[in-house]
Amino acid sequence: MKTIINPGNPINGTLPHQSQLDLPGDKSLSHRAALFAALATGESKIENFQVSGVTRPLLNALKQLGVEWYLNGNRLIVEGRGLEGLHPPVGPVNCGNSATTLRLLAGALAAAGIPVVLDGSPGLRRRPMERIVLPLQRMGVPITAAPGGGAPLTLTERAADYSLHNIQYTLPVASAQVKSCLLLAALSAEGTSTLFEPGPSRNHTENMLCNMGVEVTNRQLKDPSGTIYATRLTPPAAPLQPLRFSIPGDISAAAFLIVAALITPGSQLTLNGVGLNATRTGLLDVLQKMGADLQVTVLTNKGGEPAGRITVHHSPLQAAEVNGPLVVRMIDEFPIFAVAAAFAQGTTVVREAKELRLKESDRITAICQELSHIGVDIQETPDGFLIHGGVCPRGGEVDAHGDHRLAMSLVVAGLACQEPVTVHGAEMTAESFPDFIPVLQALGSKIHTEL
Repeated sequence: MKTIINPGNPINGTLPHQSQLDLPGDKSLSHRAALFAALATGESKIENFQVSGVTRPLLNALKQLGVEWYLNGNRLIVEGRGLEGLHPPVGPVNCGNSATTLRLLAGALAAAGIPVVLDGSPGLRRRPMERIVLPLQRMGVPITAAPGGGAPLTLTERAADYSLHNIQYTLPVASAQVKSCLLLAALSAEGTSTLFEPGPSRNHTENMLCNMGVEVTNRQLKDPSGTIYATRLTPPAAPLQPLRFSIPGDISAAAFLIVAALITPGSQLTLNGVGLNATRTGLLDVLQKMGADLQVTVLTNKGGEPAGRITVHHSPLQAAEVNGPLVVRMIDEFPIFAVAAAFAQGTTVVREAKELRLKESDRITAICQELSHIGVDIQETPDGFLIHGGVCPRGGEVDAHGDHRLAMSLVVAGLACQEPVTVHGAEMTAESFPDFIPVLQALGSKIHTEL
């Protein structure tokens, strides 16, 4: 499938839209809510669950583990079985292309102590898994990776009277997925575990576990190398409590619409109900420093997850430099940030972002390759890229590389180029934002698809 974007029309409107189009529920929270509800005892009700390509593998996995769940639109009801109630699956669990699914399941099933093989797509098999396997092994989890350190991961059954070791562990790279995996395993450990990170990774797992009755704390500490971030978990004495939770709109999905409005002349956009967790809003901070006319208002805070309204107008942007802890707070938004930087005056520099090479695609190479195809002056570096912006890209043909975030970013770039942009493989947007193209069309963009 190819998607053709004709430039020139501004993005105007409000979400939720009168046609009932809206942002999807936050992907990270949706993954956690479904899995954590399965680990609780009793019925959980989760509103605004994201139903998409990346969450389906987790839901399917829960069925394999004996967990009953029901979907009514975007309301998810889960009949939690508790850690001790999960059943060994028949055959391998297919995690699709979702590293979040595989890593979180590995931690939960390590705590449960049941035998399982976790596998996925060829793309998922290329993702690094030793970063969870090695610390899990230190905790006494009988887990092995495939040769090369990736999936499939094999967990063998653990003796019923064997408790996992608690752990004091420093993550080499700040990672919410790795941290969450180890925190889940620590639910069955023999004492308190503490994890240290060099940056502030997203804290959705800690917030949700606290709401379920687990003692989890976050602290910033100073050491000779600078600030480190410590997360401490004490295993609960009682079963996890069920969830009653409405998931806010996905800030990572909102990012594409925000940049679309910023770079398209005449645009004005309001997004309501967006998640505004400070560990996820790095892109908003950078865009405001670049001169974006962007207002952010927190209106609610439920269970440690703030949400509110974002209003954005088309704005001239100036180049920026991104590195350090800010990289972690916007790790999923670099493809769309690169599009914003292409329209900003001056040279934008991204450093210390080597983790981008380990996503659904090598996002550094893919971003540089595809944006250069439409006329962006972009230079790849080992841990980031340089963009000499301020010249309107000409347009042309690009490929999504099987990466949903790159696909959406290239579509947005086409809205403000000199000539149309054709994106091959843009159907990948359904992985995390199924209504992405309809939303843009409802807001005024000229986009159509062809087989």
